[in-house]
Amino acid sequence: MADPTLWGDYLPYMGITQIDPEGIAPPVARFTHGVLAGGVERILHTSGMLPILPDGSVPQNLTAQAEAVWSNVLAVLVDAGMAITNVVSITTYVVPGQDLATIMSVRDQALEGHLAASTLVVVPELAQPAWLVEVTVVAVA
Repeated sequence: MADPTLWGDYLPYMGITQIDPEGIAPPVARFTHGVLAGGVERILHTSGMLPILPDGSVPQNLTAQAEAVWSNVLAVLVDAGMAITNVVSITTYVVPGQDLATIMSVRDQALEGHLAASTLVVVPELAQPAWLVEVTVVAVA
């Protein structure tokens, strides 16, 4: 069952519970195996958030691209009246040869200690050759 020290005392009141069964190996990074969202009124599914800055440019390096992606995720959350703590699931797509530790570090900074179900997938390529990383999230409120 959930360790309330990881989520804070307020999340159960939001109907969000971390699911990490004792009978399986613990998560290998800063995520939770599952998130149970009950009693929610709104569910947000984002499209793939891309490393495109507001001016239309794409940063050249992985860190800047990951930061741009998470900035875009946060903008969508805010526009939907949500916060990072409403995120229950993250899927990250990255092209081969990238430093996964960098991707996870930027994700962890954006999440500010919040844990969500998380999947990281290495894909042969994204829709544009300049894109190195893409993220989708599901959030509930």
